[in-house]
Amino acid sequence: ARAMQEGGSFGRFTREQVELFAVDHLIMVEINCNEEALTMDFVFPTTNVGNTGYGDDKRLGITGTESVLQIVREILVEFNWEEDALGRSKQSYRTAHESLGKSLEGYSTEMIMDAVASGDSRFLSIDVDTVNAVTLEDAKNAVMSQLMPKDIEISVSGDFVVNDVMDMILKYLGTVPADANSEYQVKDKDGDVKPTEFNAVPALGLPGKHLDIELEDSDPRAVAYVAGSSPNAWGFLSDGTTVAERVSAADKRASDYDKQRRAHPLFANAALSLVSEIANRRLFSTVRERKQLTYDANFSLTGFERMKGGWFLVTVTASKEKAQAALDACKETLEALRTTNPISPDNLESAKRVVLNRHEGELRTSQYWSTMMSGIQEESVPLKGPLSVTDYHAVIESLTTRDLQLTLECMGLEEKELYTAIGRTVQTEGTVVDDIVRASPMAGMGRGGALMN
Repeated sequence: ARAMQEGGSFGRFTREQVELFAVDHLIMVEINCNEEALTMDFVFPTTNVGNTGYGDDKRLGITGTESVLQIVREILVEFNWEEDALGRSKQSYRTAHESLGKSLEGYSTEMIMDAVASGDSRFLSIDVDTVNAVTLEDAKNAVMSQLMPKDIEISVSGDFVVNDVMDMILKYLGTVPADANSEYQVKDKDGDVKPTEFNAVPALGLPGKHLDIELEDSDPRAVAYVAGSSPNAWGFLSDGTTVAERVSAADKRASDYDKQRRAHPLFANAALSLVSEIANRRLFSTVRERKQLTYDANFSLTGFERMKGGWFLVTVTASKEKAQAALDACKETLEALRTTNPISPDNLESAKRVVLNRHEGELRTSQYWSTMMSGIQEESVPLKGPLSVTDYHAVIESLTTRDLQLTLECMGLEEKELYTAIGRTVQTEGTVVDDIVRASPMAGMGRGGALMN
């Protein structure tokens, strides 16, 4: 995907010509690939751009929307793969991996993810040897095999006339042959096309383990992590069960109204959003404000949509002397949230306000609308549909403290299920320590853990 981003030559047009076309029509393009999908994000004006002439001689250019659809069509049918573009993408990944090994936070995150994912390379950074082994043919086959017309989903959000855009999509993408790129599909031994399957994340090995990580650095500092299993963004766990199923099974006294609420496809997604917000507040108030052990504490979820299961990750930055105490405080806070100091009605109402206000604010952006629509048509995300947009407020408001406590039980928060790590810097030999008090490089940073979306 990065080689496609670095390239950009279509058919008889060079990369420079395509770049000039994008600049003239005010188009920004970003192509990314993660564990679940290949995505192409376009930001563009919906008005006429590329106009020529003045006054009576003025000729309107095509709209930004039409320009983007022309680019998408060319990517599907006439993209030119270039060796130099692959070389630049490889260098980018080599640099990123090497930088990761020099960052305390990056390296520590990599180590704990390696532990919880049982070494599954899908969830780790791409090492230099793997990057070097990729050929242009490998990259081409991997990407183009995902660009089958029948598997492509298009989400468009902005200020435009719907019928006009639908006509453009039909004109530029609806006329792409149905079997385009079929030669790149992966086939089994019998020559049959292998169906696309989204497997679950690896089962978490029990009991959990603790990692002590050291990295050479002249600045004395530390970072601690607590990780464990969690459902994916829509409530599916790695064993195939769902949050709604587990909550219903655990609550024998549920009323018909409770059963109806929990059957809503957005129930688990909304519950996890509130749990995440409440956990963040508890960690911040307990570990930082009350015990004063950290500069920052954050709770985040991996948030996979198609893969079943996922992980939560608590990130806490502290001095080397307080790192262990901060880690213990995080574990105690999570245990208290689940048992001795459960979610209160005040916690719930406060979290609802934050989540709904954030939702309302983001609804003003086209990007958020596109993100919400992405996956609605996919069978691999069965619970995501129009109701996840239209019923968002109603589902959030209907949730109770009982719902959230039972949702917490779907996460691996018990002591034996936790994976923990402390990363510390160690000074290289010969380093001279002066008496200057240095501000921590983490001070003042915004909240947000390594897995924050």
